[in-house]
Order: sequence, then C-alpha cells, then structure tokens
Amino acid sequence: MKRPAKANVEGKSLPACAVLLAGGRGTRFWPRSRMRTPKQLLNITGGKTMLRDTVERLGPLFSRHNLWAVTNVEQAAAVHREMAGVASSQILAEPAGRNTAAAIGLAAIHIAHVHDDALMTVLPSDSYIADAVRYRRLVRAALELARTPGNLVVLGIPPTRPETGYGYIERSTNVTSRPLGIAACAVRRFTEKPALPLAKRYVASGKFLWNAGMFFWRASTFLDNLRQFLPETHEALLELSRTIGTSRYSAALQRIYPKLKNISVDYAVMEPASRLLGAKRVFVIPAKVGWSDIGSWAAVYELLAAKTGANVSAGPSFALDASGNYFWSPKKLVAAVGIRDLIVVETDDALLICHGNRAQDVGQIVKWLEAQKHKALL
Repeated sequence: MKRPAKANVEGKSLPACAVLLAGGRGTRFWPRSRMRTPKQLLNITGGKTMLRDTVERLGPLFSRHNLWAVTNVEQAAAVHREMAGVASSQILAEPAGRNTAAAIGLAAIHIAHVHDDALMTVLPSDSYIADAVRYRRLVRAALELARTPGNLVVLGIPPTRPETGYGYIERSTNVTSRPLGIAACAVRRFTEKPALPLAKRYVASGKFLWNAGMFFWRASTFLDNLRQFLPETHEALLELSRTIGTSRYSAALQRIYPKLKNISVDYAVMEPASRLLGAKRVFVIPAKVGWSDIGSWAAVYELLAAKTGANVSAGPSFALDASGNYFWSPKKLVAAVGIRDLIVVETDDALLICHGNRAQDVGQIVKWLEAQKHKALL
C-alpha cells in the first residue's frame, strides 16, 4: 500500500523521496571514525551526528515515509536509530560496497516497488550546509525540474579555490530553465578531480561548479539511464526487484548485489548522459548555500575557527604561544605550548597528531592498520 506524500513539494500525485547515501567509512576522520561509527554517525560539527543534521534539514520537505538510506550491514542499525520515524524497510543495507551507481539503483528499484514512479533526491548524508533555508528552496526547484521525464538535475557549488579533490561541472553560459524562479543551466560536461593547473583554469573561467553529489530525477528516469549506460547492472537490479517483499529477497540480494559493477554514478550515468543528451536533459542549479563536505580534520578546523589562527578545542584547553590548532579531547585538559597548525585527536585507544596541511593523509593510517590487521583500531 502506498503512503501519502508530503504535499508542499510532492504535488501532482507524484511523490518525492530523499535517498541518503550513508555507507561511507570516513577514513580521514580516524581515530574517531571507525567501521561501525563512520563520519556520518559522528558529531563532527556540533552536538548532533552529521546524518541527523541532514535528516532534520530535509524535514520541511520530506515526510519520514519518504526518507530512505543506503548503508552497509555494519552500520544499518545505527543509521536506523539516527533516522527516527523511518521504517526499517527503508534502510537498505548493501551486502558489499559497489559504489554510488549500484547504491542509487538499489534505492530506485525499492522506490519504484512502493510508488511505481517518484521523484528522487539523492544526497550525501554527511555534508554541511550553512544556509538551510535557501538550500531547501533550491531542492524544491530541482525537484520541479526533475519532474519532466528524462531530466537529470544536479546542484553545483560555486568554487572558492582550485580544489583537486572534487569533480567539476561545466555549465552553459545561458540560463536554460527557471523552475520556481531559480536559474538552471545546461550541463556541458563533468570532469573528475583535475590536476591543479587545470583546476585553476576552471575556477578562473567562472564556468565551472563543484559536483557535491546532490542529484534529482524520477526513479524511472534513473533506471532508464542505467539501462542505456550500464545495462548489465540494470538487468541484475531488475532481477532483484522481482523479489522485493518476498522471502527470496535476502538471498537474491546476497547473490546479485556483490556482482554489480563497482562504479560511481558520475562515471556511469552523468558523464555519458551529458555527452549524449546535453542541453536537452542534463541541468545544473548553482547552489551558494555555505556547503562543505567536511572531508578532513583540517576542514573541521576551518569551519569552526572563529578567526584565522584561533585554536579550536572540543574540551577544556590552555594555549601559550600556540595558534591554528585543532584539539579533540573532550574529557581531558589540553595544554599547548609553542605549537602551530596541529591536529590532535584523542580516543580511548588511539591518539592522532598531524600537521594541518597533511590532514588528507590520515586515510593512509587506516590503510596501514588494515595491512597490519589491527582490526580493533578499525
């Protein structure tokens, strides 16, 4: 039986669902981030987890009946706890990580099983948004544009620096649509993680936006694109969809899902769609909303520091001739003398000490722990 949708964004009898991708490990947030408590399940920027912040941000737009999450077996119970009021059947646990194309496809077949067709909003579960009010306005506009069958819509973040760790979206210079009065442009191409000289040219041109992984389309539109660009995955998901709601589903999921192609939705769908469909079907809405993916401890420091050079501490601290440091040690006094730009993160069983400009390398520690089989620290 289909449940009623929330009317303020879902009118015209087509329900709108939000799918939160919540299966990442967040290795750059070690030692706080572990297999069972990854970044999205941590209170990185305040008292609430990143996942709960995301759910509450979406509250005015989506009823709990139309919230979904894709995660993994280890994290499914914790994700369900953070998404209060969401049915356990809408927390989809992957038996193996197969990247975002498969994860979104899994959500799409479940949503199609419940609703036949629906608008889909696909979002990371661990992003920071400073301007939630404007963000919701842009989501409404993106959903309206995605209502047209065949349209693929993405929010693009105006770049503030030549970042090499993000994908970029080249937009047309002309506004091609104005859903709910919001400017949307045709997408010319997607480019993944350019080298620094190219990233500098992209930012200087004013034509490129960061790809923050926030997508909008009909479930049927996504599955049609999957059929066109990733036919083997589409066929396998179609086979799996026939078992949803039956006693055969769990066994089919275990058998089928690990064999799906391990590829991101950007490579699998968005890039080929922008080449073949272009201005007719693929759109980007610029989204200046104070976004951050908070991808490292250094990014947390930048977000929380009141001014340049300030020290940030999660607990009591004393600093003498020390600046630009981030301390996570909620239960112990941190006394710092004569140090600058360090990251210090303490847990019960580990201590991270890292220079701020090496924060992206914290993930290498996790790889070393895996190689050394230090499972207790993972």
